[in-house]
Amino acid sequence: MISIQNVTKYYGPVLAVKNVSFDVQKGEILGFLGPNGAGKTTTMRIITGYFPPTDGDVLVENYSILDNPIEAKRRIGYVPENPSMYNDMVVREYIRFIGAIKGVPKSRLSSQVDYMIERCALEDVVKKRIGELSKGYRQRVALAQALVNDPPVLVLDEPTSGLDPKQIYEIRQFIKSMAGERTIILSTHILPEVSMTCSKVVIINDGRIVASGPTEEIGENLMKSRQVEIRVSGDPERVKEAIGKVNGVRGIYETDGVYTIDIEKDVEVRPELARSIVNSGLDLLEMKSKSYSLEEVFLKLVTEEEGGAKA
Repeated sequence: MISIQNVTKYYGPVLAVKNVSFDVQKGEILGFLGPNGAGKTTTMRIITGYFPPTDGDVLVENYSILDNPIEAKRRIGYVPENPSMYNDMVVREYIRFIGAIKGVPKSRLSSQVDYMIERCALEDVVKKRIGELSKGYRQRVALAQALVNDPPVLVLDEPTSGLDPKQIYEIRQFIKSMAGERTIILSTHILPEVSMTCSKVVIINDGRIVASGPTEEIGENLMKSRQVEIRVSGDPERVKEAIGKVNGVRGIYETDGVYTIDIEKDVEVRPELARSIVNSGLDLLEMKSKSYSLEEVFLKLVTEEEGGAKA
């Protein structure tokens, strides 16, 4: 559906992004994740045709953003981090104006505007001027104008920035409701945004992609170890001694009687771990596998990249 191919961008002598490549399939919601200054917004602006790349290309339904920009842009709805809108226009008037600019046929323009007002829950403010709206409602108007021509691709740059918790929840639910319906690229530095919304993640740092994959699997694929979490009744030193006897254990961390154990990625230690604890006269109360969170993966990758840059 959309393919980013070896995109590089320089601002004069400054390198902003280098050889960024990834594909997003029809109906996927991809989280484009990175710290502030990593190159997310630059990449989003290249994808949407606001900036030309120094090198590389973007294909939207096989239309090049460089060679066929009108057709490529026609297929993209875009909500930047700080949407610019005409504050003196009334909400309905503005959405209709944008729909006409985007080529929605006159025969269905009114019905499409009504549909977007309902879909984005704008009924209560439809007669208000945009300049009078709260941040949350302005974001909904931005979504409505991005979708009014029914584009197959939606690009969102920090869509919940500056919103309160209720507004964040509503925007997330709206994005999730479009899964399978549109191809969505969601750029953010907020980790829960990706965990709660996206099926796939690309992590960028210092202008380069450092990891990508399904949200649920990226930790297992990238980390060199797995984790097991146990609850044991007994003296902590005896517990750690029993755990330490097991081959494949790489680290032990205890918090309030719960022990998190790092183990080698491809080693099964649970049967031996249970035997060691019981044979040491301790009571094993609970054992379960623990997945690395996206936060842990992200922090590990960013820290490694920063450490490499400083070395």
